Amino acid sequence: MLDPDEAPRRPKTAHTLGESLDRLSVRDLEELKAALSAEIQRIESEIAKKGASRDAAHAVFKF
Repeated sequence: MLDPDEAPRRPKTAHTLGESLDRLSVRDLEELKAALSAEIQRIESEIAKKGASRDAAHAVFKF
């Protein structure tokens, strides 16, 4: 008999921001937290790149 922690994971459906977290297990919540942290880092990186592009454009077109 398989230990529930070793059992194959069923595919999860996407979580929508603001959606109830009641149906998620602790494991699911930890995975969601890790995924959201990675997404925040990706967003921050994109903001920095776009900010640098904007600053470069301002420097070129500064009169």
